[in-house]
Amino acid sequence: MKSKGKPVTGAAPVVAASAPRGGDPLAGARKSDDERCQECHGVDGHGFDQSASSEGRHPKLGGLPADYIVKQIADFRSGARKHDVMTVMARTVDPADIADIAAYFASQKAMAGDGKGDDPLGRKLFEGGDPARGVDACVACHGPAGKGIAGLGAASPPIGGQEWRYLEKQLLDWRSGDRSNSRDGVMNRIAKSLSDEEVRALANYLSAQR
Repeated sequence: MKSKGKPVTGAAPVVAASAPRGGDPLAGARKSDDERCQECHGVDGHGFDQSASSEGRHPKLGGLPADYIVKQIADFRSGARKHDVMTVMARTVDPADIADIAAYFASQKAMAGDGKGDDPLGRKLFEGGDPARGVDACVACHGPAGKGIAGLGAASPPIGGQEWRYLEKQLLDWRSGDRSNSRDGVMNRIAKSLSDEEVRALANYLSAQR
């Protein structure tokens, strides 16, 4: 999608020195602007205070593994993951540009919360789960403080410091089945056992992680 609205910011994008393999982050900086990714996700992939929507604020992409971003775009394109806007956007991106866009956002600083409001219930579920109900400890896949596990890529996306409304919405979607594109359906299996209170607690805990 090449038509552009007004620029979101005049700031020049910054590309980290240690860019991920598989795409050109310098080219991705330009392409993510051309394809209007930055209008919702921000120049650095960390969004904007005003970018709220009825279904949760737009997710932070900065520092996510490039192969995770590529997978999500592919899932939006195929219909494996559903979202009215992202399905349209993903299908209009030139497939040859996807790796570069993913490499650019992956090269940005990792997402971080404000460190406020440690939620005891959220921490307990994240670190220990609830084996009696089949709720695996989130830390096993997402790493300490939700910062991901090096080398696992798309199988271990960082979620610590993510926008809380987005986290809550995704957990609810996993629970209801509206989202079902996790490996072997693991997220649906875990989320279906979570109460509304536990979903909010996890979103609160994770969004605060620095």
